[in-house]
This record gives sequence, structure tokens and C-alpha cells, in this order.
Amino acid sequence: MGYPDEHIHPHATGSAQKTVAQHQESQDLTFYAGWFCPFVQRSWISLEEKGIPYQYKEVNPYKKEKHFLDINPKGLVPALEYKGKALYESLIICEFLEDAYPEHKPHLLPADPYDRAIVRLQLDHVSKTILPAFFRTLQAQEKSKQQEGLQDLYKGLRQLAEKVKGPYFLGEEFSLADIAIAPWAVRDYILGEHREYKREDVGSGWKEYAEVLEKRDSVVRTCSDREHYEEIYGRYLRDEAQSEAAKATRAGKVIP
Repeated sequence: MGYPDEHIHPHATGSAQKTVAQHQESQDLTFYAGWFCPFVQRSWISLEEKGIPYQYKEVNPYKKEKHFLDINPKGLVPALEYKGKALYESLIICEFLEDAYPEHKPHLLPADPYDRAIVRLQLDHVSKTILPAFFRTLQAQEKSKQQEGLQDLYKGLRQLAEKVKGPYFLGEEFSLADIAIAPWAVRDYILGEHREYKREDVGSGWKEYAEVLEKRDSVVRTCSDREHYEEIYGRYLRDEAQSEAAKATRAGKVIP
């Protein structure tokens, strides 16, 4: 018997569906994705920002086919094949695209070594502080646990927003620091509808920054219609989701 998550909507919709349709021809780079996954969206935004030729292939990571598992034994999206070689993990893919396609601009990591280090510090902060708090708040069933997670989330977002130069993290330059958090800015309305989250309550400019992120063209082009996210995130809200992120959160472990 399979997971109930197998029966997700089978393909992207809205703006994302149009983007998928433009990337069906064979290329040196094949992008294995799940339209609904925020981690996928990070790598997808990078591909769109840089204008890298790629072939999009939809994968249901809850019903893994052999070829996909050969590419990524962890069975997680996103993953890619580049000239016959496999790679996975969203932020690693983003950095790989910078290195493999240096002629494609904009560059998503700054040239200055110190600024690069600052961006990577923010990637670490998002991964270790913000995302765990987001998922804890999303999956918590007790009101007290929801509020505890929400306060942790506010604190993490506030620490990030205080460093934003505006309109983007580094100023006018859109970077990997923005990409790392953008998919969760797009999805934070779910916490607003079900967990009493309010962007205004974060303070320190988070609301303004989140609005800028969700309007970025590459972010819009990789978003599906909200109605199809509802089914996905309803499982998280009931703490029934079987994604690796959900299972790790449930077990109190680091999100893989």
C-alpha cells in the first residue's frame, strides 16, 4: 500500500505550467522536479534567473521510479543530470549552476569573497533556524506548540530581515540569499490562514521583503495555482505528510 501523498496533482499549473511547457526539449541538463516542492523551487528559480537551457521532468517523489533512484538514491527532488552525471540537494544545485554556467547571468553569488561568505551564512540560518521553525509550526497539533513554533519562526525571520539591505538581501542584486527563502515567503499564507501567522508581527521589514520576493518574475514563473497547494499542505497541517521534511520534523531531527 502506497503513501497517500502519491495521489498529488500530477503536474504544475498556472504560471509554472507555462514554464514547464517551454522546457520539454532534450538538453545537456535535465531537471527532475516536483511542482509543489519549495526545495525544488529554489533550484528552478536559479535556472530561470540565469536562463540556462534545461529539460524539465516531473517526478512524484512519493512513487519513485528506478531511473530516478539511480540518479538520487535518497529519492528526493530536486535532482539533475548534467551531461550524464547526477546531482541533488537544492542549494548545492544552485551553487553548481553558478560554477557550471559562468557565462550565464545574473550571477547569484557575489564576486567579493566576504559577501559570498555572508550569503552562505544566511543560507545556513535559513536551513537551521527558519525552515525547522516553519515546519514545526505547520505540523504542530497543540495550540501551545503552534505558538511556540510561531515565535521561533518570527525570531528567525526577524534576524534575517534585519540584514536585508533592500530591496533584496544584498541591495539591488538578487542573490542566492533571496532564493533560499523565497519559496517559503510564497507559502507563508498557509500559516496565516491556519496558524495565526502575520508578516507584520515579524517586524524589521520582513513584510516588505517578502512582498518583493514573491513578485520577482522568476518566482512567479515557478509557482502553481494556490488551490493545488491546499491539498499538499493540508496533510502537513494534520501532521499526516510523509515527505522527508515532515518525517524529520515529526522526529525532532534536522530536515534532510
